[in-house]
Amino acid sequence: MNLAIIGGGPAGLMAAEAASIVFAKRAIRGDLKVTLFEGKPSVGRKFLVAGHGGLNLTHSDPLDRFAEKYKGSIETRYWTSLLKGFSNQDTRDWAAGLGIETFIGTSGRIFPKEFKAAPLLRSWIQRLRTSGVKFSARHYLQNISLKDGRIELELSHPEGINSSIFDAVILALGGSSWPKTGSDAQWVHLLQQLGISITPFQAANCGWEVSWHPDIIRLTEGEPLKNISITIGNTTIHGELMITSYGLEGGAIYQLGHSLRSMSQPLINVDLKPTFSVEELVQKLSSYPGDFISSSKKAWRLGNAAHNLLSTLAPAEARADHYSLALFAKAVPIPLTGPRPIAEAISSAGGVRYSELNDDLMLRKLPGLFVAGEMIDWEAPTGGYLLQGCFATGARAAQGTLRYLSS
Repeated sequence: MNLAIIGGGPAGLMAAEAASIVFAKRAIRGDLKVTLFEGKPSVGRKFLVAGHGGLNLTHSDPLDRFAEKYKGSIETRYWTSLLKGFSNQDTRDWAAGLGIETFIGTSGRIFPKEFKAAPLLRSWIQRLRTSGVKFSARHYLQNISLKDGRIELELSHPEGINSSIFDAVILALGGSSWPKTGSDAQWVHLLQQLGISITPFQAANCGWEVSWHPDIIRLTEGEPLKNISITIGNTTIHGELMITSYGLEGGAIYQLGHSLRSMSQPLINVDLKPTFSVEELVQKLSSYPGDFISSSKKAWRLGNAAHNLLSTLAPAEARADHYSLALFAKAVPIPLTGPRPIAEAISSAGGVRYSELNDDLMLRKLPGLFVAGEMIDWEAPTGGYLLQGCFATGARAAQGTLRYLSS
């Protein structure tokens, strides 16, 4: 039997792993030939880009909290099932099998001990090759069709276009972020032509634009807002932000993307001193004479960026007394004009709606054709949830494929 996996990112590679190593011998009698096609000259490019920050493989959250991190058309209960099928511990065990030791950081995130992606990727590819996976680089998907109960793919390559027929296909072509790594969403029109419903892509885990006062850019561009919290509605996120010429970047605002996109006029409230109450800030400031704004930097131990933000944005009434300034510092309002372009985003929201898939991630309308990774309509914050989501959906699609082929 012939299985094609289209896309050499984390989901596609994990699908190849599951199909060729973990489940194949138990699920199918006879040979299973697995070919992984990748449009770029090499696989794992987005995996390597993710590794620039130390390769946050997964998170140590318990299952129930882990599943709640995912948004989109997939219900939380199904994420619970996916994560039971391939959990954060399974990710650590998989890495260990490749000779990569992992550890849990102070934030609960899980990293390789060496903080590098390349050694893990090299070992992974070598093990897949040894298990019989064939890699075909510089192959771009051009068309999909059904033929006598099997799937015909048209793939372009430097020598032309070839048509090949497979017993099953797993699509793991990514979303619409970081197109230079191959995630360019050119597959959307192919599935739409086949009647598949797709939620339009939007930027997720991205910076947001702000119409800054020129003084903020002049005084604070490139500086961090440390140990702050952001609140919208009933949600508060603790972390850091970076002030840029166009707005704000940082993990704290990335986690709020799903909620911010639902607002007609997105606005965040930044607490510059989340570990202190208004009354405590008033008390600290009351012992300093003179201008309240100037004194606040020392009294509250504000960083340069936080103090410049306060001194530039505070209205006249907030400058009038200790209490008003403390209130303002606990909820500095910052209107946002919109997200940064999707090409700059760490990940994207949108994709194939879950209603189009069965529990094995097979397209209901196209038997034998499975989908994994960021092609599916889901999103998650940074912190290990993105890669774990790709691993879990890749493993599930492979398991589903083997059940389909064995039947």
